Amino acid sequence: MKYLIIGGVAGGATTAARLRRIDEKSEIIIFEKGEYISYANCGLPYYVGGTIAERDKLFVQTPASFGTRFNLDVRTLNEVTSIDKAGRKVTVKNHRTGESYTESYDKLVLSPGAEPVRPPLPGINQEGIFTLRNVPDTDHIKKYISEKSPKHAVVIGAGFIGLEMAENLHQCGINVTIVEMADQVMTPLDYFMAALVHQHLKTKNVEFFLKTAVSSFDRENDRILVKMNSSKVIRTDMVILSIGVKPDSRLAE
Repeated sequence: MKYLIIGGVAGGATTAARLRRIDEKSEIIIFEKGEYISYANCGLPYYVGGTIAERDKLFVQTPASFGTRFNLDVRTLNEVTSIDKAGRKVTVKNHRTGESYTESYDKLVLSPGAEPVRPPLPGINQEGIFTLRNVPDTDHIKKYISEKSPKHAVVIGAGFIGLEMAENLHQCGINVTIVEMADQVMTPLDYFMAALVHQHLKTKNVEFFLKTAVSSFDRENDRILVKMNSSKVIRTDMVILSIGVKPDSRLAE
């Protein structure tokens, strides 16, 4: 049996390890379009804030160690671009060489994960506006903070990643404003529990606006203007978009 797994972070790597435990003989190949596999997504904000001091601590496994441990063929920077269901094969682009090739399969696992929501708001693609989803995103944010020394940041969205980023930017000595469309942070929580979080934010002097949406972004000299639907404008040095994620279903479609 030959298994191909598309995506090598949480779902793909876990699937590969489980398959190997129940089947010692089959061929298993993991394709990951990025450079890294099996890293700690949850730790990314804490690397930005310095709680996790060493970048290497983010990586649960390297492609080489994971491949050796479970007898897998791990191919990073290899992106599956199409699936031939009838012929049971996939087309793969090797980003190291620029060449494409095909690989046959008996069973195929799709685990490409999700991608950050980046709504088509005016001005959203300017410098200093980030999403946080993977290691390269984290490196970009870390580099920006190091080079630009921002004094103020706006975090849009107050879910898990939004609050973790607010916490860690605050840890870096940056003043933080949170903007959230709902009437509370952390919408999975009951309101009375979220109220405790609101109070904690106040004690840390973290400004937050609830029931507020961003309508557009502009620029004034070196600062980003975050324009709200309430006509309020916040002048800031950097923006973290933490509005949510959507399944990366393009290949499946």
